Amino acid sequence: MSAPVDVLRKVPLFADLDDEDLAGLANQMKERRFSEGSPMTSEGSGGAGFFVMTDGSATVSVGGEARATLGPGDYFGEIALIDEGARTATLTAESDMTCYGMTFWEFRPIVESDARIAWKLLQALARKLRAAELR
Repeated sequence: MSAPVDVLRKVPLFADLDDEDLAGLANQMKERRFSEGSPMTSEGSGGAGFFVMTDGSATVSVGGEARATLGPGDYFGEIALIDEGARTATLTAESDMTCYGMTFWEFRPIVESDARIAWKLLQALARKLRAAELR
């Protein structure tokens, strides 16, 4: 099942896209479910997916230390997809969750072809870098 357009519209990364662009993006994304307590990503492992959360919540931890909680409208996996490196954090489902995701080979052409998404992604990464520097 593809991602609902109304869910993607609420994600700041995609806020500037029109309905046609959102529909195209939604068709690229596939539903993924995680059970309460299950790992969604593991710090240091390879990253093959970018995900947008639609319901539930997850704990973000780095080095075993909880750093944040994510919920509906949040996304994860973009850093490992951009540099094709290892995951920077572990995400664990705090409740049953539904996400919509896409792979690197689906994500990259979208970012390369749409400067609006690329710019929003740069802004989001800059915010994450600033937050990390404050720790």
